[in-house]
Amino acid sequence: MGRIYNGMPAKQLGTEGWHKPWSGGNGGSCVEALKLADGRVALRQSADPEGPALIYTPHEIEKFIQGAKAGEADFLLA
Repeated sequence: MGRIYNGMPAKQLGTEGWHKPWSGGNGGSCVEALKLADGRVALRQSADPEGPALIYTPHEIEKFIQGAKAGEADFLLA
């Protein structure tokens, strides 16, 4: 695999290992996550699996999840 970068086509990361931890039963439109070999995390839209992948560091993912658990992202639901 070549260089992994933010916004790269998700299909270049392969088809194996993607998970849907945030699936809401909304007809397949959800976020999928892939843990990369170097510890970073790729996110993609399941409705567009060949579209862009957003790449996050372990620290960024950790802070996002901690913040979501603490209710810091609740404004997105209103």
